[in-house]
Amino acid sequence: MGKNSVRGEGTARGRVEHAGELGWDESLYGNDAADGASGASKGAKPAGATETGGSRGSKGSSGSGGSAAPGGSGTPSGPGDGGGSADSASGSGHRRGGSRRRGKRKHRVLRWTAITLAVLILGTATAGYLYYQHLNNNIRKGDRSAGGSDAKKAAPNAQGQTPLNILLIGSDSRKSDENVALGGAKDDRAGDPHADVQMLLHVSADRKNASVVSIPRDTRVNMPPCKDPEKKKDYPATNAIINEALGRGGAGCVLDTWEKLTGIYIDHWMMVDFAGVVAISDAVGGADVCVKQNIDDHSTKQQKGGSHLHLTAGNHTVKGEQALQWLRTRHAFGSDIGRSQAQHMYMNSVIRNLKDQDAFSDTGRLMDIAETATKSLQVSSELGTVKKLFDLGMELKNIPMDRINMLTMPRLPDPKDPNAHVVPDTAKADALWAMLRDDKPLDGKNDGKPASEAPKGPAAGAAGSLAVSVVNGTGTNGRVAVKGRASEVVSALKAKGFTQAATGSSDPTATSEVDYPKAAGAQGKANAQSVAAALGLPAGAVKPTDVKTLTLVVGGDWRTGASYPKQDPKATDPLKDTEAVNGADKGACMEVYAPYRF
Repeated sequence: MGKNSVRGEGTARGRVEHAGELGWDESLYGNDAADGASGASKGAKPAGATETGGSRGSKGSSGSGGSAAPGGSGTPSGPGDGGGSADSASGSGHRRGGSRRRGKRKHRVLRWTAITLAVLILGTATAGYLYYQHLNNNIRKGDRSAGGSDAKKAAPNAQGQTPLNILLIGSDSRKSDENVALGGAKDDRAGDPHADVQMLLHVSADRKNASVVSIPRDTRVNMPPCKDPEKKKDYPATNAIINEALGRGGAGCVLDTWEKLTGIYIDHWMMVDFAGVVAISDAVGGADVCVKQNIDDHSTKQQKGGSHLHLTAGNHTVKGEQALQWLRTRHAFGSDIGRSQAQHMYMNSVIRNLKDQDAFSDTGRLMDIAETATKSLQVSSELGTVKKLFDLGMELKNIPMDRINMLTMPRLPDPKDPNAHVVPDTAKADALWAMLRDDKPLDGKNDGKPASEAPKGPAAGAAGSLAVSVVNGTGTNGRVAVKGRASEVVSALKAKGFTQAATGSSDPTATSEVDYPKAAGAQGKANAQSVAAALGLPAGAVKPTDVKTLTLVVGGDWRTGASYPKQDPKATDPLKDTEAVNGADKGACMEVYAPYRF
């Protein structure tokens, strides 16, 4: 408390019960109350009081001098000569009555202060709780999986930490007037939505680096069976374009499709539509982007549609609807691959700006972002509270920008439709998925730790104890399977000590791999790695699948020889010839396709 107004007391005022608690303000009681409080604490003698009177009063003599004032602390209330005597003068009685009235006033003031304080605290707490519930109620949630999820969560590292994988989905749904206004295609508002943007955010177990991998929307993949909770409909497994997964069971089916393709366990998904992108972009203050030439992404005779993004060459800050145009631009950036690169540039800038503005510790800014985000995002149920979303943001905020890397999945033209669709470049893509499954940073850094400090899994079982089924999968790409190929590889394995190796049924596969049962966990992986190492297969060839026993599939890429043919490292380097963008790169700038320049 500050200095009081009682002369001579300063800040050494005598202690009053509860005086140190929140809300106490002695100026409410006037100087009389303050004086009484001080005198009570120090045993001070009012004018005319004697030691004897005060002493007798404090010992509880027959007079009223020993009584405590209401609300007081047992201070003698009978000042004057013989203050505790039964034959006290009437003036002394008057003073005693005044003291009692002052005590009653003080008691009433204390009581009302306590009530007021309680109401304020309760009101503040209630308002905070109601606002928290309001934000929680804003969040739309859905099931993490549509029934086809089968990947296993990564084992914890030596510190008990696990990687975090979140699937980010951009929906092109036109089911609201706002989305139709922003995205056009009003005649298609009743149609199934497509997941035109799909990115996997991988955060390392130690939270020191992060990777973002996009899959182009026109990628042909194998989709698992999915259940649509809204349509109450079951969809069978199929081979189709990946952006169709959203219409086959919602975001949960998109997640299941990614898990089937990558073997990576995905903890959560987050989905946003056109209107949500606009709102969130405004809330975070937009993003800094760059184009090398003037750009006008418009509809042409050769290519209908367009985002209508119109910018002059150079650097710009885009927000709101213009941010949505940037994220949707496809034709002017050459293809869907160029669009992914532009999206990565945008995301890096948003993260960088939030860090630079210290938005993660600005309460007002966080509340604004929280209000918008909870209204704009749809998330998997496990992520469906404000606290969990906040905790997620806090986990991400300390990752250095130069340890954030974004790229697009390596791909090849789709043999079924090379002009419109792509398929994963198996060798490079599988190596990429293996890096993420093993929690290896895409930048190759080891965070300054010696390799010996890297957490180790269990040792592989003895070669002679491992039952290995060898499958002939060489009959791919229109080529006839190599007769007796599985038997040849079985002989090679037995020569390496795997005496329980045996042939299995044929299963045409383009790329050789060593599959182990998902339920076998880390031990199964270690066993599979020992088989791969014995025959020279790359680490990316080891995969957890639905097999019942350890299985070596001899694919179309290994038609001869007792050991896997040596590969050109460049042929399996997932970062070579990809559109990688580092978070610290402020100079990234998009090339504009000539027909869309002005």
